[in-house]
Parts: sequence; C-alpha cells; structure tokens
Amino acid sequence: MLHTQGPLRSIDVGARDTTTESIDDILVDFIGGRGVATALAHDRIPFDADPLGAENKLYFTTGPMQASRMSFTGRMNCTGISPLTDGLFSSNAGGFLSRNFVGAGNAAVEITGKADELLAVHVREDGVTFEPVPELAGAEVPETVEYAAAEHDLDPEHTACIGPAGENEVRFASIMTTESRAFGRGGLGAVLGAKNIKLLTFDGEAEPPVEIPPMQMEVHQEAATDDHIMKRQGTTSVTDLANESDALPAYYFADQSFEGAEGINGDRVEEKKYKKGTCSQCAFACKLPTRDEATGVETEGPEFETVMSFGSNCGVDDIVDVMRANELCDRLGLDVISAGDVVAGYLASEDRFGDAALVRETVEQIAHREGVGDTLAEGIDRAHEELGVENWTVKGMEFPAHDGRALNGQGLSFATANRGADHMYATFYAYEYPLVPREHAFDPDGLSDEKAAKLVELENTRALEDCGVVCRFSRDFMTPERFEGLFGADYDDLLAVGGRVVELERHFNNQRGFDRSDDRLPYDVDGFEAALDAYYDVRGWSEEGVVSDVGGPASTAAD
Repeated sequence: MLHTQGPLRSIDVGARDTTTESIDDILVDFIGGRGVATALAHDRIPFDADPLGAENKLYFTTGPMQASRMSFTGRMNCTGISPLTDGLFSSNAGGFLSRNFVGAGNAAVEITGKADELLAVHVREDGVTFEPVPELAGAEVPETVEYAAAEHDLDPEHTACIGPAGENEVRFASIMTTESRAFGRGGLGAVLGAKNIKLLTFDGEAEPPVEIPPMQMEVHQEAATDDHIMKRQGTTSVTDLANESDALPAYYFADQSFEGAEGINGDRVEEKKYKKGTCSQCAFACKLPTRDEATGVETEGPEFETVMSFGSNCGVDDIVDVMRANELCDRLGLDVISAGDVVAGYLASEDRFGDAALVRETVEQIAHREGVGDTLAEGIDRAHEELGVENWTVKGMEFPAHDGRALNGQGLSFATANRGADHMYATFYAYEYPLVPREHAFDPDGLSDEKAAKLVELENTRALEDCGVVCRFSRDFMTPERFEGLFGADYDDLLAVGGRVVELERHFNNQRGFDRSDDRLPYDVDGFEAALDAYYDVRGWSEEGVVSDVGGPASTAAD
C-alpha cells in the first residue's frame, strides 16, 4: 500500500530541543495525513490533556500524494485537541505549504511544550532553529508573512502562522498558511498561541522515495479540461440551490432561506473574481481571488460557508460586506464559519441583523478579546446563555450551511462527526441536494438504516482522502478504481484505513467523556434515534456510542 516516507520530527518548544524517530509501522498502517497524525496523537497525547496546556501537541502531516504532480493534492493536515470542542480534532488546509513541508524531509512534525517567549520555529532539512520574535506580538497575518520574507527570504508558501486571535487564545482561531488559507474550525491556532509560537516555516529539497503510478496524469488532465462551475464560482455555486432547498441558514438559524441570497450568491462572487486561484499542482483552480474596485477590498473568497455565516446568517445581503468580513478574518486568523455564527448570535441578541459595520467591529473585538469580544471569543456553546440565544452547536462547534433540518442525512452527519458540526467530515449534503448523479442520491427527507450505512461509508471515504492527502473536490475524478490504482491496494482495505481513523478519534474522545449524549442536534429530525442506533451498529460501537476496542492493524478494521 502506498504510504508516506520519512521520520517523525518532535519539537519541544519549551526545551527548544528536537529529536527524530522512525514511525514506519504507523506509516504502513495509516498511509499519511490525518491517519498518521491521529495514530500519533492517540498514543502520545494524554487523554486528560488541557487543550491550551503544554501537554497538548500538534501534528503536521502530509500524505504520499504530495510526492505527485496530480491535481487535488496541494493540501496537508494538522491534528491536536481542540479548545473549541475539547475533543481530538484534525484540520485540513490547502495552498502551497505541503510541498515545502515534504521538502524539509519529515513524514510528520510534532509540536509540544510551551515556549517562555514568542517564537518563530524554522524547520529545515538539516534541523530546527528557534527565533525569539517579540516584535511580532499582536501582528496580523500579512505582517507576519512579510517578516518571513524580509528576514528569511521565504515566501508565504513556506509559512504557517497565527494572528492576534491565536495569540489571544480565541477558541476558534485558525493557523494560517500561504497567508490566506486556513487550518480552520477547531481552534488549533489557539493551541499554537498557547505554546507561544507565532510562526512556523518549512523549507528544504528532500525528495522522499515515494513512486506515484502514471494514473496520476489521467486525473490531472481531466481536472485541467473539465468545464466545472466551481472553476468560476468555487463553492458559492451552490448558494442558490441551498436557498431553494431551505438549506441556507439565515438570521442566526431562525430561517432556512434568505430573501437577500441574490446579493451574495455565486454570480456576485464571480463578478468580483479578478484572476484564477489554485493550490499546489492543481489544475482545477477553484479558488476565488476577489476584488471590489469601489472599496479597494481584496480577498480570497468568500466561499459558500462564509456567504452563509457572514451573509445570510447575519442578515447581510451585499457580497462586498461579506468579502470585507472574510478578509478581516484572514488577517486576524479567525475561522470564518465559527466567527460569522458567533457574530450572528450577537446580532440576534442585540436585534441588529444586517448591520455590516457592527459585524466588522465585533470581529475585531473577538480577535483582541476586547469588550463583548472576550465573551464571544469563547464560542457560542460557552456564550449562548449570556447572550440569551439558542446553542447552535454540536460538540461545541458552530454550524456551517447545508441545513440538516432540510437535508436530514446531513443532519445525522453533523451529530455523529467526531469534529462536531462539520460539513466536510462526510459531505452527506452532496447526496441530498443532490450534487451527485441521481442514481446515487438520497431523498433529503427522513432518516433510515440505509442513510446510516451510507454515512459510515462517506466518513471512511473522507478519512481516506485526508490520509492521502486528496482534496474533497476530487469527488468526480477519484473513483474507487483510481484509488486502487494509485494506492496499490483493494478499495475495501483502503476504506478500512479510513474507518480505523474514525474509530481512533472516537476512542480518544470517549476517554475524555464523549458518548451518545454528545451526538445531538439543536432541532428534531424524524427517525433520528433509530438512525443513530443503526449508525453505531454498522460501526460496531456500543449503544452509547463508545468504542470498546481499538486494537489490531488498520487493514482489519470494520468498514
């Protein structure tokens, strides 16, 4: 089976020490990416570690496909305990860092301990250096990236850093890479901030001995020539469909569609797009560099989830206002979904929907923990009672779009995901709009044993992609046959690796107290409890959602 090659480099930022060790057995069993990081985290992070304490660790990993020239492979993984959900959490970022990470010669990099002053950590093929950077305290992401260029001749493609939000331990702070791409959602930027790490850089010319079959070029050619709407509108191409399907949350989830959707849909984003945008080696080019000439705002995005969180959910119907919020989050290092939802909750409490100026003011306050921002920086799960609004989270994580009240399978997916309310954990929504051929689609209404079984398959598939590492948007190109051809293994065995990753995440979270009571939604869906039982049954977990056994190699795990 194709897998990543190289050692684990462990970096103790408190001791300013680094070691390397072989992890070949883990690489063979878990391929790379999220799988390797999850296995390492499960074995090396204490189950009772404080997410913002020195014992929590971060694992940066890539997969074997980062040795290819194939489209959909410009991504990498970061794993640790989330300050937002309190569970084990993996985040996946695109951009251009992954190849430079590989060039530094490691299969995985572990960040542990806590520095006694603000540091930049430089990972090179020949070792690691620690640089005090007190002058970067409070710096926004562009300023930090400029520092790496000026002082170390490294462009944004070599960097992973935090903004003020990470330094201030905002629970949904992101780690930013390539300046505008994010390891988002779970607050891993706050973990880096708690360790007093402002900037990580990776550089080198190592070439791991990973041979990718020629099939890679078939996928690459199809990605280059396919006339897909995402090449023009990115994920915002689904905005109108979601709105028509009652799956676009609005006014802090009070509504499921938005009368102002036309002002923030894919057409409006396409009008502001001024050039192509992509990730490393990818010819699909679905990114969205946008610019508004009248205001001068320039950003990358917004993607569909941001159109929801800072658009419809805040009652804002002007795409330029959404762009400005998007750009602000990137500069400050904030997850755009959680930040937008938290702001929407605040607007609901103040009856100020549609106030775009207040939106931006509140985002600034959150990043710096000033005024009401100090409360909002904790996330809706911890702040909703003080705000007097409903707790729209799962496992402490704020909701994306693809509303589960309309797309019931996606609702079940939000509940079961080890990461919390995350649309990318299984992408069940694609089968309910549908965005797949009709013969593979599900009726969005209701739940069933068939949906529960499909959810298990999709979670395992997404985990496999994150081991590879292969982008979610390769869905129409990476068939089971191509996975088999590229990874040199039977597809069922590959899915079993994904299943093993999901089980390790669940087992770790079980040890932290998670069980069935956490697999809950803030709304009712007919048949939910029976579908949850069916899901646990397919997984082989207890009726309380607890994993009893995580022993044995990945290839024998249930799929």
